[in-house]
Amino acid sequence: MKRVELYQKVRRAVLIDGMSRRAAARYFGIDRKTIDKMLCFPEPAPHGRSGRTYGRKLAGFTDIIDKILEDDRTVHSKQRHTAARIFERLRDEHGFTGGITIVRDYVAGAKLRSREVFIPLSHKPGHAQVDFGEADGIIDGKLVRFHYFCMDLPHSDAPFFKAYPAEVAEAFCEGHVAAFAFFGGIPQSILYDNTKLAVAQILGDGKRERSRMFSTLQSHYLFEDKFGRPGKGNDKGKVEGLVGYVRRHFMVPMPVADSFDALNARFLEQCVERRQAVLRGNSQSIGERMSADLEAFMPLPAVAFDPCHMVTGRASSMSLVRYRTNDYSVPTAFAHREVVIKAYVERVEIISGGERIAVHPRSYGREDFIANPLHYLALLEQKPRALDQAAPLDGWVLAEPMHRIRRLMEARSGKEGRREFIQVLRLCERFDQSLVEWAVGRALDMGTISFDAVKMIALARLEQRVPRLDLQ
Repeated sequence: MKRVELYQKVRRAVLIDGMSRRAAARYFGIDRKTIDKMLCFPEPAPHGRSGRTYGRKLAGFTDIIDKILEDDRTVHSKQRHTAARIFERLRDEHGFTGGITIVRDYVAGAKLRSREVFIPLSHKPGHAQVDFGEADGIIDGKLVRFHYFCMDLPHSDAPFFKAYPAEVAEAFCEGHVAAFAFFGGIPQSILYDNTKLAVAQILGDGKRERSRMFSTLQSHYLFEDKFGRPGKGNDKGKVEGLVGYVRRHFMVPMPVADSFDALNARFLEQCVERRQAVLRGNSQSIGERMSADLEAFMPLPAVAFDPCHMVTGRASSMSLVRYRTNDYSVPTAFAHREVVIKAYVERVEIISGGERIAVHPRSYGREDFIANPLHYLALLEQKPRALDQAAPLDGWVLAEPMHRIRRLMEARSGKEGRREFIQVLRLCERFDQSLVEWAVGRALDMGTISFDAVKMIALARLEQRVPRLDLQ
């Protein structure tokens, strides 16, 4: 391609200075036909071919190429034909004698023609889109890959996002509850992809069979659900854009927080701050445009949805209840009993006879053992010899006075002294551990080494009076 400067010199020499075309071709070292083209156009023609032109040698092979590209749509993306591989197959299998360049040009044009074209959409107030994203962060001093729930209001672009340890059904439902509370209402409809958290199965006629927990959530709030085409994230492009925006702007650099609660408190502030932004093509801020969404929302019900996964189970002979491969303890009095397990995002509650008998932090590991040492103290009082080998007590940190009073009790009374020490530990079932440890320290200072003395000192502290002990 000749540069514009050369076009200018040739055109001036011939059209202004009167140089002949033959002389100009000789002077500038250019073919005579090229001189003719330069005199017709003030600048070089745009680079590249237009339309669907291709070499005559390829004319009989285009149907073969089209069939290969069509078949590639059902193949893994990393195992599809390149232009070079198509050229090799045409040459080796079909006797093609042309060059690779015309094959490349045709394949590039065919792929361009097959790319999907979209229609700009308008979004009415009162509707939402939902999706999950994932990112890394430092939570409580540990590198964690967390998931974040996003709800976008396409009309106003108002965002809500919240981080969770895992992308599970409880987090999916709890995200809805938190988003509805944040916006102060319920969207008329919500658009999703075909996540298994909401869709248990896509039936042959394209209808969706909802998951049980999602159906319960929808029945509670009465919003309409909509689903995009399988594998087509662009059907809910607004929330897809929000997922990326949140990751780029609020999670770079990597977020650091003491807990998920602290991280989400920061995210909530950023959701509110985002309302001040005026986006391209709009004269009003997100917050001003959001008023139309809120007017179209449905009101919140009197009681919020309880976002938990509820299943039944049975406590084992070791007073353990299993939920998703992890074992959680219950008081030994409930061993062998039927229980109800309510799993929330951050905790697991265990119910028996309508009474909540245990609450534990939820584990997202596998085959973890999560025990409360207080659940086993009543049994240990009957089996004091198991005190030092009781696994639920491993890792239970006690203050130094607790260890000292145990040594003194066992030195004085042997096995009965150990049982009496377990009685002291059982005071933690009724009082805060710090209060029991303080009472033990006071009892040691007063020389009253007994369960009764520790109990009376603790009660006196709660009642804000001086303990009255008969030291005799």
